[in-house]
Amino acid sequence: MGDTLEFNEIYQEVKGSWNDGRLRFSKQNVVYKSSKTGRVDSIPASELNLAQWRRVCLGHGIKLGTSTGHIYKYDGFRDTDLEKISEFFKTNYKLELTEKDMCVKGWNWGTAKFSGPLLSFDVNDNTAFEVPLSNVSQCATGKNEVTLEFHQNDDTEVSLMEVRFYVPPSQSDERQDPVEAFAQSVLSKADVIQATGDAVCIFKELQCLTPRGRYDIRIYPTFLHLHGKTFDYKIPYTTVLRLFLLPHKDQRQMFFVISLDPPIKQGQTRYHFLILLFSKEEDISLTLNMSEEDVERRFEGKLSKNMSGSLYEMVSRVMKALVNRKITVPGNFQGHSGAQCITCSYKASSGLLYPLERGFIYVHKPPVHLRFEEISCVNFARGTTTTRSFDFEIETKQGNQYTFSSIEREEYGKLFDFVNAKKLNIKNRGFKEGMKGKIDEYSDSDEDQHDAYLERMKAEGKIREEGNDSDESDAESDESFNPGEEDDDIAEEYDSNASASDSSEDGDDSEDESAKKKKAKKAKPVKEKKERKPRKEKKKKQKDTGGPKRPMSAYMLWLNSSRERIKSENPGISITEISKKAGEMWRQLGKDEKEEWDTKAAEAKRDYDKAKKEYKESGGGSTSVSKKESKKSAGKKDDKKRKSAGGDKDKERGGNDSFKSREFIETSESSSDSDHKSKSKRKKQESDEEEEEAMSTPASSEEESD
Repeated sequence: MGDTLEFNEIYQEVKGSWNDGRLRFSKQNVVYKSSKTGRVDSIPASELNLAQWRRVCLGHGIKLGTSTGHIYKYDGFRDTDLEKISEFFKTNYKLELTEKDMCVKGWNWGTAKFSGPLLSFDVNDNTAFEVPLSNVSQCATGKNEVTLEFHQNDDTEVSLMEVRFYVPPSQSDERQDPVEAFAQSVLSKADVIQATGDAVCIFKELQCLTPRGRYDIRIYPTFLHLHGKTFDYKIPYTTVLRLFLLPHKDQRQMFFVISLDPPIKQGQTRYHFLILLFSKEEDISLTLNMSEEDVERRFEGKLSKNMSGSLYEMVSRVMKALVNRKITVPGNFQGHSGAQCITCSYKASSGLLYPLERGFIYVHKPPVHLRFEEISCVNFARGTTTTRSFDFEIETKQGNQYTFSSIEREEYGKLFDFVNAKKLNIKNRGFKEGMKGKIDEYSDSDEDQHDAYLERMKAEGKIREEGNDSDESDAESDESFNPGEEDDDIAEEYDSNASASDSSEDGDDSEDESAKKKKAKKAKPVKEKKERKPRKEKKKKQKDTGGPKRPMSAYMLWLNSSRERIKSENPGISITEISKKAGEMWRQLGKDEKEEWDTKAAEAKRDYDKAKKEYKESGGGSTSVSKKESKKSAGKKDDKKRKSAGGDKDKERGGNDSFKSREFIETSESSSDSDHKSKSKRKKQESDEEEEEAMSTPASSEEESD
């Protein structure tokens, strides 16, 4: 048999509800951890003095008793577990595991026995039921009966409100009333809060965020009393689960958080957390209402009778000593601004999210505490309203989802590294609805080391640093679309340079012809429009195809050398998956391995700078630009010539502005593909033009004679 025995799905009854957890028997102790609250009960093996195996509603159960008077009951075992547990107890604890039968007759009369913290109702020496006295909230007496009222548990569908016991009068002892004796036995172990005696210490007018207001906190040996103007709360120390001391983001205030189970109640409102806000600059001198001997005996050096210091330190120190629990503080996490928390929103309220060593806690409205062991997965999602923030989603194993939104994107790298370091599952489901176009920003992997969103942010930063104008990028895209330099002539087909190549062959006739066409276009009746100032053409940076290519980065050099190896190790991998895999491998490389590629990238950069300098000194980069400028200047000169020639013709014809020629109607036919067709059309147009001039000449001569 091994040194330990472990059992899953073992249940513990807490005020009428069954909470599951894990139970472990070891040579040193018995440890039970609740899955719901994470609370750990540890029973030293040396204190065990009772072990019973019983048939209960959830199969079989174990009842353990200690020398200190505590009773622990765990249910959910199987028949087959009895033999190995019994043998383990005999070997390691020297304790006999006895089988105990329960009474199932259903009788309602019997004997009430008080054994430690339990009230046992026995019928014929067999237990019918047991009542934990710690669940009793009130005890009232009548003539011959005692009424027990119980604390309520919000997690149960059916709650036990009260139980009444009829106590017959006793003839043997007339000096003590049996009803009062029964009630005193109950109250001695019941969880009834009675403010008897003086408080250990009092803190005046402390600012409380939940429940909201200012309260006087009175510290009693067994409970905490919050006294406000409207409400009073009494909190037993047994209900305190955890204590947190959290620095505010402004570094001037401190949160002190007390986690409670069961929560304090006010009407239908439940407060699972008590949150106090302190200023770091506020100091206090505290004197405990106890003698120095009592303080030393009770707190064993944790507290002293006279103490002074910051207010939050005094409150946390006193609470730690009385509750006997550790105070949780933020771990090694540091955000973008250097704070140990992240500003975010939860349920439309802004607050602070603290990544702890074993969980997350959000303060303050509403407070949320999530342990790593109850988290199923986390997800980074792009915010729907702006690109400058993202959402952090947490899903628990119970199926609940918590979304912390409006987190600044500068916090992304720190939070992502923290989640990776804690080995939490990352569930990348892309962006929220409406962001489908950039779904690849997050890679679909539970163990994502290479993050595309972070890489894109870095790339955008580099682009801004380079300071490239948007016009330059537009020029490059337009230039790459053109198939070749011949497009310059084709693009000017409908321009004033369209007949520039023909003018050298046909002489002045073609120039006159083009001038007539332009004159005819001007003669078309059009609505008058206000003259617009000509736009200044932006000088576009021409793409130089003959220059040296830009050098590759260290990552790209490494990727080119490793691509074939990645393909061979992962047959059938797609191109996108190669980049993801390469990103993971690159991030896992050590500094020494990366230095090799950084050196190669630096050498390539030096070679590029040298080649570029030599290229510019040899006159490279200016030839293509000069060709295009010469073409444009030649086109402008041709325009001036054609305009001057057209003006002379108009003067000869008498300046008839309303004249329309057939060429105006047939302009689409003037731009043909072959030289043969263009020459035949020109001849036809010249003959038509001569006829029109002949018809118009007599009219002009008559006007002159008049």
